[in-house]
Amino acid sequence: MHDTIQMTDLSDDDQKRLALTGLEVEMKNRSGSFFQKDQDVCHITSDCQGIEFLTFSMALEKYPWVRDYIWKAIPKDKDKYTKYVASRPDPKGFVIIAKKGTKSIYPLQACLFMSDSAVQHVHNIIIAEEDSELHIISGCTSSTGRNSGAHLGVTEIYVGKGAKVTSTMIHNWGKNISVFPRSVAIVEENGVFLSNYVCMEPVRKIQMAPLCQLKGEGAVGRFSSVVVCTPGSFMDLGSTATLEAKGTSAELITRAITTGGTILSRGRIDGLVKGTKGHIECKGLILRDGIIHAIPEIKGDVVDTELSHEAAVGKIARDEIEYLMARGLDEETATATIIRGFLDVKLEGLPDVLQNQINAAIDAAERSGF
Repeated sequence: MHDTIQMTDLSDDDQKRLALTGLEVEMKNRSGSFFQKDQDVCHITSDCQGIEFLTFSMALEKYPWVRDYIWKAIPKDKDKYTKYVASRPDPKGFVIIAKKGTKSIYPLQACLFMSDSAVQHVHNIIIAEEDSELHIISGCTSSTGRNSGAHLGVTEIYVGKGAKVTSTMIHNWGKNISVFPRSVAIVEENGVFLSNYVCMEPVRKIQMAPLCQLKGEGAVGRFSSVVVCTPGSFMDLGSTATLEAKGTSAELITRAITTGGTILSRGRIDGLVKGTKGHIECKGLILRDGIIHAIPEIKGDVVDTELSHEAAVGKIARDEIEYLMARGLDEETATATIIRGFLDVKLEGLPDVLQNQINAAIDAAERSGF
């Protein structure tokens, strides 16, 4: 690990790019921080007693049992991207271990920053022991000078009995960066997994399909996504939940806007046992000619599973604009207000400081002009 580079050592422009991903360069309101530049882990710290924030190599040295969690949620041969990450001799990324009963007041943050490398790869492990609670915000971005490249990220999440994990990922990649996250969460009895995803900046391609396996009775999984797809961007976004025990429930919510790019919004819930519930909701706005393809899937295997989905794609209704204009707003402000309300999904489980940062990202995207 290198201590020679800190987030504060980056250029002002790059620090601003980090801020748009919700990262606190000065570590305010954070209980731990991880910073990886290309393949160098530059900084890691944890200030919350009972929650350990370690590099991959540190975790294996300190806790050999962590090996039992590696490539257990995600198979190495899932696709060419997982094979690539698995083939690297020196894994990079972080391991978070929340000890039994520990609860973090402020979120942990992880910065994955691409500057010089053509490919960045990471492998992360999150282990929340029984009755623990943690928030992790992952801010992923590339340098203003990075014109191309690919990011490959594998994340395995283990939510113990009665534990709660909130994972928020905010992307601010460059218009020529391709991104391939691979993540699976396994949730035990009465555990809760909340996944929030925000991307409002140009990117060449994002292809991701996170999976939540609700294995314990009463387990809950929720995915919330807020995305804006600009011209030249391609977003293939999907999330899947499997209801594998009585009383499990899942909700998949997406708000998608295209200003000229292509969005494939996939969602799937499998009701495998009785006494389970699931719902998918995808709403899309086409502000300028682009593509939103919503593909919700629900699959029930037993009598007593309740699954539903709704999807809607359209434009801003003229009568809504005229309603606001009649109350004194000009057309531009009225349109921006409607867009702001459309994107303003309250992401459940977030501390106020994190929700405020996401609201700020929405405001920044609105100001940049849809």
